[in-house]
Amino acid sequence: MLPVTAMATSAPKAGDVLELTVGEVVHGGWCVSRQDDTGIVVFVRHALPGERVRATVTQATARLARAEAIEIQHASPDRVTAPCPYARPGGCGGCDWQHASLEAQRRLKAAVIRQQLSRIASLDVGVAVEAIPGDEFGLGWRTSVSFAVDQGGVAGLRRHRSHEIIAIDRCLIAHQEVTAAGVTEARWPGASSVEIAVEPQTGERGVLVTGQAARSAVLPDIAADSVQMSARRGVRSPVHGRGYLIRRAAGRDWRVSLGGFWQVHPGAADVLGRAVLAALDPRPGDRALDLYCGAGLFAGLLADAVGPKGAVLAVEHDPAAVRDARHNLRSWPWARVHRGDAADVLVRTGLGEASIGVLDPPRVGAALPVIDALCASASLRRLAYVSCDPATLARDLRRLLDGGWELTSLRGYDAFPMTHHVECLAVLERT
Repeated sequence: MLPVTAMATSAPKAGDVLELTVGEVVHGGWCVSRQDDTGIVVFVRHALPGERVRATVTQATARLARAEAIEIQHASPDRVTAPCPYARPGGCGGCDWQHASLEAQRRLKAAVIRQQLSRIASLDVGVAVEAIPGDEFGLGWRTSVSFAVDQGGVAGLRRHRSHEIIAIDRCLIAHQEVTAAGVTEARWPGASSVEIAVEPQTGERGVLVTGQAARSAVLPDIAADSVQMSARRGVRSPVHGRGYLIRRAAGRDWRVSLGGFWQVHPGAADVLGRAVLAALDPRPGDRALDLYCGAGLFAGLLADAVGPKGAVLAVEHDPAAVRDARHNLRSWPWARVHRGDAADVLVRTGLGEASIGVLDPPRVGAALPVIDALCASASLRRLAYVSCDPATLARDLRRLLDGGWELTSLRGYDAFPMTHHVECLAVLERT
């Protein structure tokens, strides 16, 4: 048995084993143990609030440490046996909460959302995290998985906070069609990563290969409707097949390039699309704004609602996504897609006198000039902000509130079961 470090007399170092009483959950899949006598904070994975654990320190500084619980001395009633053998200390870093029941996971995510809003935005807002149809017991939902490839050509997943690749036989949160593609059973010489994407409703598969294999075109024999090879991320050539998948949401088809953004949970696009429409309540003749529009899902739903007497201004910086959005919106000529940085486009074109708007930025949140433009608009009356990161959402909400907006509703969606990630929809109106 490893020796237990006495927290009261010495700062921990990597490799030490600590006995800890675990406190509240925090953003990122951690729980916190605060040592009042030393002032040291320990962030613990594989633990739950209220538990007493033995934990191995993986990283340490003078004021904080990171650790993984290796023995549960007093278990939380929310604890369950992780279904995946790789979801363990020292294992795959993809899943944070497999050791918690699904109900507990959603309570933990709701607590993190509330914590971030309070700490960053000075908001005291309760929120529930809702399940999304399309997964079974929180497993088998991920329709796109990016596997890292080691020097031997073996595809696997990375250890938490590490570049080390762990070989796996299957990922339990991956959709069954992803597993059926057999990425982890094949060898990928010269590749650095292999991303497999599937569309459950159509049965299509696409593979994006990154690395030197893209130059030599060394590919295993994996059936796919589209294979795309890239010497580095952002360079998408050559392409075998169409280079895109047809996604199905809101009762219609959407073209999405391989490597492009689309909700990975099979039910998320439908659920979020309905929620955004309900929040914005678009009427015929309205003018709408869609920032960070991706392949154009929200822009298309808004365009259909506002009709030919209305207008939709959509903005996206990724060239492939712009091509997809223009293709997907071709039935609605009153919806225009502008390519470029959102802030630059808004400076150049204005907001088109839009009265309603949706923004679905990447994890880093909306750029400050974008928030400034939304606050300066004289026409906007309602916003729907879709976010996959509670911290950047809270930061941007604080800016919007300071700029004359009021938060009228907030919903959370468990679009990423077993992980710490959560999708939020914040609705704001002019005060």
